[in-house]
Amino acid sequence: MEFVPGPAVHRVLCADCGTPIVPNSANLCVACLRNTVDITEGYPSKICIAAVSFCRNCERFLSPPQSWTLAKPESAELLAICLKKLKGLNKVRLTEAHFIWTEPHSKRLRVSMTIQKEVLTNTILEQTFEIEYLVQHGQCPDCAKLAAKNTWKALVQVRQKVPHKRTFLYLEQLILKHNAQKDTISIKEVRDGLDFFYSQKSHALKMVEFLAGVAPIKSKASEQLLSSDIHSSTANFKYTFSVEIVPICKDDLVCMPLKQARNFSNISPLTVCIRVGNSLQLLDPQTLQTCDIPAQIYWRAPFDSLASVTDLVEFTVLDIEPDFTRQKGKLILADAQVALGAEDDNMMDYESSGLTNQVFHTRTHLGAILQPGDTVLGYFLTNANYNSDHFAELPQSRIPDIILVKKTYPNRRKKSKARNWKLRSIAKEAGEDGETSGARGAIGRMGGRDQKKVEQDYELFLRDLEEDPELRSGINLYKAPEVTMAPPEPVTRKPRKKAQFAMDVDEVAVPAELVKPSAVAGVEEDAEEEEPDFPDVKLDELLEGFDEMTLGAGDADGNEETT
Repeated sequence: MEFVPGPAVHRVLCADCGTPIVPNSANLCVACLRNTVDITEGYPSKICIAAVSFCRNCERFLSPPQSWTLAKPESAELLAICLKKLKGLNKVRLTEAHFIWTEPHSKRLRVSMTIQKEVLTNTILEQTFEIEYLVQHGQCPDCAKLAAKNTWKALVQVRQKVPHKRTFLYLEQLILKHNAQKDTISIKEVRDGLDFFYSQKSHALKMVEFLAGVAPIKSKASEQLLSSDIHSSTANFKYTFSVEIVPICKDDLVCMPLKQARNFSNISPLTVCIRVGNSLQLLDPQTLQTCDIPAQIYWRAPFDSLASVTDLVEFTVLDIEPDFTRQKGKLILADAQVALGAEDDNMMDYESSGLTNQVFHTRTHLGAILQPGDTVLGYFLTNANYNSDHFAELPQSRIPDIILVKKTYPNRRKKSKARNWKLRSIAKEAGEDGETSGARGAIGRMGGRDQKKVEQDYELFLRDLEEDPELRSGINLYKAPEVTMAPPEPVTRKPRKKAQFAMDVDEVAVPAELVKPSAVAGVEEDAEEEEPDFPDVKLDELLEGFDEMTLGAGDADGNEETT
């Protein structure tokens, strides 16, 4: 094949330095062209020509003109905010931009930029330079409102007309797990519930939607006019959302009206509440029949609980005969023989009625977990007096003597072992109305008025979490710090007195016997063995304790130690 030479490349000398170059419209080399034309004019290199506003409370940057954006260091969002601060970028072409590392405490941001611009006809010049920004600390309008008092714009009032706070203790853990408190300004405890304050109406609506997804509620909205401008047809309102939770809790005894029970698959009017989510789930322990009552249907004809967990009586299982042909999920119907527990013999004077040594026969749904000798809690209907018209209308043949609810573990409770897990709590804010003590977070701020009852409700809530794996699966449990006992003091032995003509013998140092901490508790600890089926919280269910989940700055009071 014959070689064909390529076209000759004509070169000219640069007009300034005389370097041979490819001809262009300026007849200048790249170095001389950069010296002649500066496309970075207006962007001085390595000079703090712009400032970036940063709010330390919410950790957001000001994105011109008025919006505040949450941006991480050296992120694309922060780079976009820095580029918006520069003027004249629309006259050039930005090809590349990235951050240059600086010390986190230097309050400086360095950005390297590469731009292109047509300087002469068909001549494009590219240049790279650095710009340094100064980070200025300030307050965004939202945080400025938080610093002042009574600046809330929306209020969510959550109420439940029950004599305990266990529902709100569980609701607090759900809020923390789903991070539903992030937009909350403050939380205030009132007599029958909690008040959540927000700076925007949309944040309050999100909380109402969250509550509707985790609890059977009904809500009502209202608004109050603060100011109005007739010239611009604008007005300023304060919004209030009233949320009421169903006054029925888990393990409560419920007596429905006969007509309403027929509508729910003809279930027995006397039932036990076994689950509370966005609907109520009731169970008939005699037949294992269940029914789900949505919140909308409940509020059409509401009814109250007949008895709560504080009315439970302790019984001892004498015999159990499970019927494996009648089971529903984990529940197995069984015939049980029970007697009053030892601790409940002194509760009332039963000698006159002959109930002390009486054996009761009943049907229960706990046939899968009960064994002879176990301790179980139940409602003693024979010795109870309920002020309920629906209960009085029931025929006596349909009312059992005892309704067993759940198994309990008294031997484990007597030892009072430290728990290896803890809970987090929403941090309390100082100086609120009604606050009388440094109690735990959102629940217990009014503890100075009835601190004993608050602690009792909290202990019952922790027991429910321990004994119900399904209940604690919906919340976060954290590892508790290890409790180390002080080392035992060494046992000092007095030297024996020598005889008058005794030989001098070197004393052999007898090592002091170390007493195990488990033996310090006494002999009573080994007298009763623990229940082998006690549902301990496993290690894989616990999370590591990270930074505090609080509304404001990290506070040590936000932790809830359960030990």
